[in-house]
Amino acid sequence: MRTALRALLMTPLMPASHADFAVVRQHAQALREWFAREAGWTLQVERDGARLYKRMADTGDATRGLPGYDRRRYALLCLACAVLERAEPQISLRQLGERLLTLAAEPALAERGWGFTLGTAGERRELVAVCRTLLGLGVLVQVAGDEDGFVRHADPTDAAAAAQHDVLYDVQRRALGGVFAAVRGPSTWPAGEAPDTLEARLQALGADVVAGGTLDSDEARRTAGRHHLARRLLDDPVVYFDTLDPDLRAYAVQQRGPMAARLSEATGLQPEQRAEGIALVDEDGRLTDTVLPGEGTDAHVALLVAGHLASREGVHRDEVIDFVRGCMAQHGRFWRKSAREPEAAPELAALALDRLERLHLITRTGEWLHPRPALSRFAPPLATAPSRPTGTDLFASPHTT
Repeated sequence: MRTALRALLMTPLMPASHADFAVVRQHAQALREWFAREAGWTLQVERDGARLYKRMADTGDATRGLPGYDRRRYALLCLACAVLERAEPQISLRQLGERLLTLAAEPALAERGWGFTLGTAGERRELVAVCRTLLGLGVLVQVAGDEDGFVRHADPTDAAAAAQHDVLYDVQRRALGGVFAAVRGPSTWPAGEAPDTLEARLQALGADVVAGGTLDSDEARRTAGRHHLARRLLDDPVVYFDTLDPDLRAYAVQQRGPMAARLSEATGLQPEQRAEGIALVDEDGRLTDTVLPGEGTDAHVALLVAGHLASREGVHRDEVIDFVRGCMAQHGRFWRKSAREPEAAPELAALALDRLERLHLITRTGEWLHPRPALSRFAPPLATAPSRPTGTDLFASPHTT
C-alpha cells in the first residue's frame, strides 16, 4: 500500500508500463479511499493506467511547473493536446505541427501577442520539447524517426526535407484525457462570468465542489482546511505557518500532531514539527523532484550557497554571485569544466538560488534574498559538527529534503 501510494504521489498520471502499476491496481480501492479522505483527491485506476487528480493547494507558488516552461510553452502544450484530441491513433510530428499552426492562427491568440510559425529552428525545438513532455507523460509513444533531425531540417517551406526528417507517434488517448486535472474546464464559464486575474482563474479551476456550493458549516470548513493542509504537506517541501491565513494557521497548530502522524504512517515520510511550521521529509530523497544535497556541480554549488545564506537575514543577488566566484578556487576542481570559468558564476548562482527557492528555503524580493527557517539545517557549524548525529531535523540538521 505504501509503495503504491508513494508511486502515485510521484507519478500521478501513471501508464500501465510503470513498475508499480500492478501494486496500484491491487490496492486501488484502499488508495481511492485514502486519497479522498486525507486530501480530497480523486483516483481513477483502469487496466491501461491510473490517474491521481492532484490539485495544488498553493496556487500562488511560482516555483512550480515543468522545467523550462514559460507561459508561451504552456500555451503550445495546450494547443498540442487539442490537436491530439482530434487526431487518429497515430500522428507524425510534421502533421502535429501543421495542425497546430491552424490553431495558433486564432485571432484571440494574436490579440494577446502570441504567435507560432515553425519557420525557425527555435520554434521547432519548442514543439519537440512539448512532444518530449507528452512522451514523458505517456500521452505519446515514439514509433520511428528522429526529433533532432526535425529541428535541424524540417522547414515547412521545404516539403521534401520535412517529410524526410519526421517522427511517428502513437497517441494514447486515455492518458491524454487525464492530463488536465482541474475540477472544471476554462470553457465552462458563461461569457462575462470568467475570473479576471490569473490567480482567480487558477483557484476557480481547482476549487473543490462543496455540497450546497458554499462552506456553510463548521464540518465543511474543517474538512476543507484538513484537505488544504494535507495537500501542502504531501506536495510542498515545508509548510510555514506564516503562509497560512489565521483560521487555517490555528487549525494547523491544533491538529498538526495527528495529521502528521497519519500522513507519515501511510507514506513513510518523517514528520518534523517546529514553531515555524511542519514538514514531511523523505529520508532517501526518492519522493521529490528537487534534492539537496545532491550529486553534480549544480547541487554542490547550491549546498555551498545554502550554507552561506543560512545565518543571514537579507542578501543581494550580486553578493551570491561574488560568493560563487570565490568558491571556484577552493572547490572548482570538483566541478565540471564549463563551471570553472569566472563568467560562469552568474549562471551557477542563478541555478543554486532557483533550487533553494523551489525547496522553500529562501524567498525573493526583487534582487534581494531572504532565508527561511528551514535553511538553518545547512548552516556550516551544524553541518560540520562531528558530535551532532544525522537525524530528521529539517530546521537544524543536514540531510536530504
